[in-house]
Amino acid sequence: MVAVDPRGVARSEPVECLDGREMDAYTRTDVTPDDTKETNTLVTAYRRFAEGCGADAPELLRHVSTVEAARDMDIVRAALGDKKLNYVGASYGTFLGATYAGLFPQRAGRLVLDGAMDPSLPARRLNLEQTEGFDTAFTAFAKDCVRQGDCPLGGRGTAPGQVGKNLKAFFERLDARPIPTGDADGRRLTESLATMGVIAAMYDEGAWEQLREALTAAMKDQDGAGLLVLSDSYYERDAKGEYSNLMFANAAVNCLDLPPAFDSPDEVRRALPDFEKASPVFGEGLAWASLNCAYWPVRATGEAQRIEARGAAPIVVVGTTRDPATPYRWAEALAGQLESARLLTYEGDGHTAYGRGSACIDSAINTYLLEGTPPTDGKRCS
Repeated sequence: MVAVDPRGVARSEPVECLDGREMDAYTRTDVTPDDTKETNTLVTAYRRFAEGCGADAPELLRHVSTVEAARDMDIVRAALGDKKLNYVGASYGTFLGATYAGLFPQRAGRLVLDGAMDPSLPARRLNLEQTEGFDTAFTAFAKDCVRQGDCPLGGRGTAPGQVGKNLKAFFERLDARPIPTGDADGRRLTESLATMGVIAAMYDEGAWEQLREALTAAMKDQDGAGLLVLSDSYYERDAKGEYSNLMFANAAVNCLDLPPAFDSPDEVRRALPDFEKASPVFGEGLAWASLNCAYWPVRATGEAQRIEARGAAPIVVVGTTRDPATPYRWAEALAGQLESARLLTYEGDGHTAYGRGSACIDSAINTYLLEGTPPTDGKRCS
């Protein structure tokens, strides 16, 4: 097995934008601005982030697109002496794998794309549908939370919509008055950090109990430590206050692959009703978070497009029905575009499906990778 850090990521000349202290300030920035002053503060944060990336690697920043990374993968394939590329990609890795198949369909071997992205969507639509995905995942968490009997967001029988309203009210209290966390660097739990802590737990239903306990501590005891831990895990911040380059690389690639979702705060405000309809809890924050590429130092080189990969071997596209980050409809969409796709569905929670506890999913994928026999199109697992 060979793993590759795409250009700009980890050990492949990583893009670096802000140091640890600067990132601490960035992650605390209010992404639900209430007035012009707070909006200007958010815009300034996005500008500083972008300027930091540009100052670090002005030339590299122009060449970290998914198309270029896919061409790099073909060089890896050739260096290994393989006639075809056998590949497992998850989340963004599905976009990378699909892009490879579109560029080199005759060299695409056994490809598995788990937690699929839809390459035909422009950035605004991509962000809006992802917002719906987080709402779907939160609804599943809300039902589980009240069923446990010790949910800080509502007692047994509380409807998911009311659970969401209670969480939103908690976020608003934090916006007005952040709470202590016991952090060595003196960080308090802000609305933005708490929101990211909740979102982080949506990626894996195994973290729901941890989230429930963290919310209980924060809401009842004014102890934000648990939610801060979850937020730090999402941002990949270590105990020394240093961050991996995950957030930097995400922005660098995404802002090059597609034109920005929004060009100005006014555009975000006009779109807020759609985002808040998609998710009453997360919609506002995720809409404003979609503004970051507006200030990127280099122009996008990619655009949304269908990928058909005509002539490629069977490509297994995997979708999870309540996936927060890559909604199931994206797997359906990608499978509908790829000429040779076989859609494999996991009826469950969490982000991606392979290697996360479903013997049905793992067996279907392993059989394809090891024996070359793909699952039947439309196969469903739970």
